[in-house]
Amino acid sequence: MEYIKVGNIVNTFGLKGELKVKSLTEFAEIRFKKGQQLYIEKDHEFEIVIVKNMRWHKEFLLVLFEGLEDINLVEKYKGCDIYISKEDVHALPVGQYYYFELQGCNVYENNKCIGTVTSVEDGYQTLLRINIGEKEVLIPYVEAFIQNVDVAQKRIDINSIQGLV
Repeated sequence: MEYIKVGNIVNTFGLKGELKVKSLTEFAEIRFKKGQQLYIEKDHEFEIVIVKNMRWHKEFLLVLFEGLEDINLVEKYKGCDIYISKEDVHALPVGQYYYFELQGCNVYENNKCIGTVTSVEDGYQTLLRINIGEKEVLIPYVEAFIQNVDVAQKRIDINSIQGLV
């Protein structure tokens, strides 16, 4: 089975087993809704968990899993990643892509491969981290720079400006 990372457990919260989770998905309300089946990776093994409750606290999610309603049962998960099955990914509208689809794409400028997307970073705007030989650059994922995306071919064509790459 293939998995897609949707969160990282940064700490516990309180005594009743809630976990403080940094969401790595734009669909947190869907991915962490009550009854959702998720997978926690611990020691290279994937453990199935079911969401009992989820709520927002500042910029983090507080997630409680069924059968793990005690701090002593969840402390071992600090630092672990949370995944969904790749089969649970829903289709996006044309022209929109999941971050995992963009990672690993070759980046082309003027039909010449200049590097590979190593990660997608989200903040005030989405950025592609591109490995270009010995250096890494960040390119804004905006229409001004992104000319074409073909995830099936693992190819992204960019319009660059002087000094960007």
